[in-house]
Amino acid sequence: MTTEAKASSRERLLEAAATLTYRDGVNIGVDALCKAAGVSKRSMYQLFESKGELLAASLEERAAAYVKTLLPSEDDDRPPRERIMHVFEQLESQAGAPDFQGCPFLAAQIELKDPSHPASRVAHRVKANLTDFFRGEAERGGASDPDLLARQLILLFDGASARAGIKADTPAGLLAPTVKILLDAANLR
Repeated sequence: MTTEAKASSRERLLEAAATLTYRDGVNIGVDALCKAAGVSKRSMYQLFESKGELLAASLEERAAAYVKTLLPSEDDDRPPRERIMHVFEQLESQAGAPDFQGCPFLAAQIELKDPSHPASRVAHRVKANLTDFFRGEAERGGASDPDLLARQLILLFDGASARAGIKADTPAGLLAPTVKILLDAANLR
């Protein structure tokens, strides 16, 4: 197999894993992944040690794009309060899409239930980075307890994402007022 064919097979597997696991969950079978990617199981196992490694690579591959859709840019000089609100505005916008299934990183952690699974480790890091963003903004904005506020915000983010993902509720009209109450209670500027 040529290097170009391997790269192409790898890309197709990563894309199939991203699409199918987001839509159907992480328990999608290797046969279904390979069929969707147009790749043999033999080729998949030449490229990835295991299905778990494929899932981890797929999550890793889409992490940067996911974060970019949520977080304000590095050069965004709005105050911390507005930067935090931006994240929740993005979530609300994403949750309105008909194919929204919730946060793919939270879903992977919940479905896998094993914190040592390679995909769980990637998902945990992405979620920890979002919590760190909230904590950093809380510190910059003079929150009375930045750690507590960060934990509250990630809980709200994950809860809203999960409920919207299972179509139990829509965050429209709920997120902004709830986030503002948390920010006010923390004395965030």
